[in-house]
Amino acid sequence: MRPSGRQTDQMRDVTIERGVSLKAEGSALVSFGATKVLVTASVETSLPGWLRGKGQGWVTAEYGMLPRATGSRNRREATAGKQSGRTQEIQRLIGRSLRAIVDLQALGEAQITVDCDVLEADGGTRTAAITGAYVALADAIKWMEARQLTKGPVLRDSVAAVSCGIYRGTPVLDLDYLEDVEAHTDANFVMTGSGKFVEIQGTAEQAPFSRDELDALMGLAEKGIGELSAMQEAALAK
Repeated sequence: MRPSGRQTDQMRDVTIERGVSLKAEGSALVSFGATKVLVTASVETSLPGWLRGKGQGWVTAEYGMLPRATGSRNRREATAGKQSGRTQEIQRLIGRSLRAIVDLQALGEAQITVDCDVLEADGGTRTAAITGAYVALADAIKWMEARQLTKGPVLRDSVAAVSCGIYRGTPVLDLDYLEDVEAHTDANFVMTGSGKFVEIQGTAEQAPFSRDELDALMGLAEKGIGELSAMQEAALAK
């Protein structure tokens, strides 16, 4: 029995709300159960020096957690003067995931910065961030297209992410915090709406996992990503 009472292949309740920021070109508030992430996408006409004059754009991401996103207050990283290794790794993952489905040439000489701020953390913050980031990015690109700032179709696919793990000997979908801290294997899957893999992160926390277990986790991830892709499409259709 999972702590939440969910079936092994059951996602937490997921919601995606668009347009939550009045000033950002794209925004979304995404919830995976108690995990909540605010995502904003900002269009900037300035590019990094190494990209200037190359006729293409860039998509990048930043990630952070509010001090009371967790059970006890965490110090703001800005007060420490540097980001943690975990923060840097997650924001690079989000950026890679979004660039995998963007035609940077069609984007033109502009940069879209996607900010992912964790309001509440209950496991799966990076997967929720990626899922919401795609929706915010899609709206920012629509904003650009309406102003004829792009050079053609920018989005080649959608992208979403979900966690899976082996909890008390059983592969399960979409780990919450109680499962994550106890899981023998923890994995994050990033996939496109068409079913292709962008990135797989898998770690044996207590005991090595078998190929059969990996296949089971991949099957759960495909199911979860399919559901998330449908939710993203429905949110963008509103």
